[in-house]
Amino acid sequence: MRIRIESARNERVKLAVRLRDRRARDEEGLTLIEGYRENLRALEAGVRPAAFFFCRDLFLGSNEDDLLRRAAAAGADLLDCAEPVFRRISYRDRPDGLLSIAPIVRRTLADLILPAAPLLLVVESVEKPGNLGTMLRSADAAGADAVVMCDPRTDLYNPNTVRASLGTLFTVPVTVASSPEALSWLRARKVRILAGTPSAERLHFECDMTGPVAIAVGAEQYGLSALWMGAADERVRIPMLGRCDSLNVASAATLLLYEAVRQRWPSRQDSTTSGPPSSA
Repeated sequence: MRIRIESARNERVKLAVRLRDRRARDEEGLTLIEGYRENLRALEAGVRPAAFFFCRDLFLGSNEDDLLRRAAAAGADLLDCAEPVFRRISYRDRPDGLLSIAPIVRRTLADLILPAAPLLLVVESVEKPGNLGTMLRSADAAGADAVVMCDPRTDLYNPNTVRASLGTLFTVPVTVASSPEALSWLRARKVRILAGTPSAERLHFECDMTGPVAIAVGAEQYGLSALWMGAADERVRIPMLGRCDSLNVASAATLLLYEAVRQRWPSRQDSTTSGPPSSA
C-alpha cells in the first residue's frame, strides 16, 4: 500500500518520532532504520519492515525505487512524505529520504549456530552506540560468526548504532547475555577467550587465533571487568609506539579481528578469489 503523508500529526509519523526513545522501542518491539545502505542490508537479511517512509526530494542516488519495490515485496506500507514531514522523523542532519520501522529481533545464546572453529567478538559494557555500531561493522567485514554483547550499557537498536553499523547489525548474528552466562556458554563449547587489554605482556600477533576463539573487549573507560580478565585463556595487547597508551575500543576490536583474519586466511579464502578482498 502506498500512502501520501503531508502532516506531521499523522499517527505513523508520531510513532516514528517516539521510537527515537529507547523506552518506546522496548515497549513497541520496533526500531528505526534510516538510510539506503542500512535498509538494503536489513532487507537482504530478511527483515520485514512494517512501514517505509520516503521523500523523493531528498533522494541522493538512482537506486531508491528498486529499494522501495523490495520493501513493498517484504510487506511494508510505502509512506510518501512531504519534505518537512520526513525531516521531522529523521534523526540525521542530512537525510537521504529513506527510513523504515521494523521489528526488533532478540537472539539468545541458544539461537547461535557456530562452525567448528568460530570467530566471535565479545563486547562487555560498551556505552557508546557509535562504538558498538563500528564494532558490528568490523565483525561483519572480518567474517565473525557472532557478536555477544555482555551487560550492555547501550541499546543495540539505538538508531545511532544502526547508523554506525551501516546496517551490519542485521547481517551479523548478535545476542545479548550476562557475563556469567556468556562465559559458561563459551566454556561448554571449548572456545578460547582472548582478552584485549593494554596491560598484557603478549602482543596480539603472537597469539594463535586459528582455532575456536572469542576476542573480548571492554568498556571505553575501564576496559574488561575482573571477571573477564580472570576467565581469559590469554591476555593480549596491541603495540602502542607513541605517547597514547591505548586505542579506542572499536579500533582495538577491529585490529584484533583482522589479526584473526590474517591467521585464518588460507582456510577462509573463497575459491573464486585469488587474494584478500579489497576494503574499497
